[in-house]
Amino acid sequence: MTPGDVLGFFGDALMLVVMMVGVVVVPSLLVGLVVSVFQAATQINEQTLSFLPRLIATLVALMLAGPWLLGSLMDFTSTLVAQIPFVVG
Repeated sequence: MTPGDVLGFFGDALMLVVMMVGVVVVPSLLVGLVVSVFQAATQINEQTLSFLPRLIATLVALMLAGPWLLGSLMDFTSTLVAQIPFVVG
């Protein structure tokens, strides 16, 4: 097993984590931005006003992207397990 192999596995895992986190976080950020603009326009400075829409956006994103997230994680795991004989031997 060479350092290049380890870096390849680590790079693939890191890219998978970034994609999975991005799918969940980006909708929450966009909803937070819209709520912040609304709060600035109406001068309503209530902290709890932005919490519920962001929570709902995060849950909807998880429900919609959940099968894809799980499939991607399972594909990566099965590929990693399939590579064990080649890495060890």
